[in-house]
Amino acid sequence: MKSIRVGQGVDIHQLVKGRKMILGGVHIPHEKGPLGHSDADVLIHAICDALLGAAALGDIGYHFPDTSSEFKDIDSGLLLKQVCELLSSKGWKIGNIDSTLILERPKIKPHIPAMQERLSALMGIETDAISIKATTNEKMGYVGRGEGVLAFASCLIFKD
Repeated sequence: MKSIRVGQGVDIHQLVKGRKMILGGVHIPHEKGPLGHSDADVLIHAICDALLGAAALGDIGYHFPDTSSEFKDIDSGLLLKQVCELLSSKGWKIGNIDSTLILERPKIKPHIPAMQERLSALMGIETDAISIKATTNEKMGYVGRGEGVLAFASCLIFKD
C-alpha cells in the first residue's frame, strides 16, 4: 500500500522597482519585482514549503536561511531541485502540485505554460501534474495596490 501525504505552502513578497519579476522560474517583464534574499520567486518558495511540509521536513527557511550569504540572490529553482532531491532520498515521489498566484499586474496567464515547463524540468514530473492559477486581489489591500505578490501551493507526495 502507498503512503500518501499532502502539504501546503504560502509565500509573499513586497514588490519594488529595480528587481526582476521571477515567478515559477520564469522572468516576466514588469516594472517591479519581488524583494527578498534570494530571487524571491514566491511560487517556487510556496511549492518548496508544500513539499517539505508534506514530508514533515521543516520549511524553506530552515533549509535555506535568509541569514546565509550562500543563498543571497540564488535562483530559487536550485532550491526546488534540492528540496526534490531531499524528498527522493527519503523515498518520496511527487504526485501533483496545485498553486495559485495572487497579484494585480502583470497578467500571468500567457506565462503559465513556460512556468509549467520550467517547474516540470526542476521537479522531474509531467507538466500536466502542475496546476498554476492566477487571480487578482480585486484592488484590495497591499496586493491589490500592487505592493506585493502572494502564492499558495498544495502538493501530494507518495511512497510506493
